[in-house]
Amino acid sequence: SIGIFRRYIPLPSGMIAMCRGFIGVAFLLLAMVVLGKKFSGKAIRANLMLLCISGALIGFNWIFLFEAYNYTTVATATLCYYMAPVFVILASPFIFGEKLGAKKMGCVICAVLGMFFVSGVFENGFGGTGELKGVFFGISAAVLYALVVILNEKITAVPSFEKTLVQLGSAAAVLLPYVILTEDFSKIEPEPFSIILLLVAGIVHTG
Repeated sequence: SIGIFRRYIPLPSGMIAMCRGFIGVAFLLLAMVVLGKKFSGKAIRANLMLLCISGALIGFNWIFLFEAYNYTTVATATLCYYMAPVFVILASPFIFGEKLGAKKMGCVICAVLGMFFVSGVFENGFGGTGELKGVFFGISAAVLYALVVILNEKITAVPSFEKTLVQLGSAAAVLLPYVILTEDFSKIEPEPFSIILLLVAGIVHTG
């Protein structure tokens, strides 16, 4: 449902992604306090490099995804984005040494065909250059998301709260200078309804 929310938030994709990261971090910090959870400092330090890299990838993955929603339909953008698991499966023999047998390949083919049928691309096609641009952004987001999944497999012994917190914080930290350099804040006038939608995206979809 994130695509629907993004459509009604009249802010640049980079800014939405950055806010999503900061709001998600604030929500998780509050949740950790309420639930009485403590940081696993040793585990975080041991995996800090991978956590920060994967967090940065998450941030730019969001930008590409939100741009895909801008240029094409939510259905087509989602179709492209959910190619990420397929990319992970295809990369698994080279990265994890897993076997890619006929059964897995058959499942990949069925999944891809199923997503094409659900998206309506066969009936409606792609509506010009803008549509293709949206597809490119969606596939780019999928590639970054696949890289995050692969990196997460290599991050060990870090509890889910701490892992997500550091990754979201890294995403927000990387996106902050990007947004400052690329956006004109004087032209941005968020409405109360947009702020509510942004909070939902940051808390529900992110945190």
